Amino acid sequence: MSATTQTPDEALAETGTAVVAPSPRSRSVWRWIGMPLFLLGIIAAIAIAINTKDIDSIEARSLGLQHILRATGEHLLLTVFSTVIVLAIAVPLGIALTRQWTRRFRGALITVANIGQAVPTIGLIALMAVAFNYIGFGASVIALVACAVLPVLRNTMVGIQGVDETVLEAGRGMGMSRGAVLRKLELPLAVPVILAGVRTALVINVGTATLAAYINAGGLGKIIIAGLSTNRILVTVTGAALTAVLALLVDYLAGVAEQLLRPKGL
Repeated sequence: MSATTQTPDEALAETGTAVVAPSPRSRSVWRWIGMPLFLLGIIAAIAIAINTKDIDSIEARSLGLQHILRATGEHLLLTVFSTVIVLAIAVPLGIALTRQWTRRFRGALITVANIGQAVPTIGLIALMAVAFNYIGFGASVIALVACAVLPVLRNTMVGIQGVDETVLEAGRGMGMSRGAVLRKLELPLAVPVILAGVRTALVINVGTATLAAYINAGGLGKIIIAGLSTNRILVTVTGAALTAVLALLVDYLAGVAEQLLRPKGL
């Protein structure tokens, strides 16, 4: 048990269902290259469809290489920037909420974090635009952070509270201070669960960022919206497929990072 005297089951009951860290498995060669090859296949299929089909000027403008690359870059910027802010907020807050001195207001803060996921995403983005009286990148990032903060916060708490109390007692018995126990025992042992939450937040942000196009923040969502508004199926499918490819790629890279950063022996 940790300093909060909660069992992992009690932590789960308080914070909701945490994303479970996958069991450690070594990757075969096929597991390393299978997903990249699959994603390259999808991109090749999209390129063939665009180049072999007779397209009009509207489709040509929406499916131009420069336009797609710019939209993909905007989408990645929204995803990375919002995820970095999520980490800066959720990990320290999750650590603090496992300390005894935060017990009084722990429930209230978790309830506030739950609001971001309870509110429909498109409604949250529109609310940010209205509340701050501006649209674009800033309002979108605030909405993305609100939507993705809970998985990281929840997994940070559950990961730390799930550390075996006998390990912590052994550390204290060796003369470690509370800070040293946190740095050298609790956080390293909680890393797999925390990284699983980060991976979930990344995928959530890739998908949610498509809606940011509705408030002029760019991204792949503007290709989808252009296809829907002009009734161009090829444009719509291309935007949706590229978003799916980006989400799968981010999940794959996060999975690789999770495996590399996992402490040895866990």
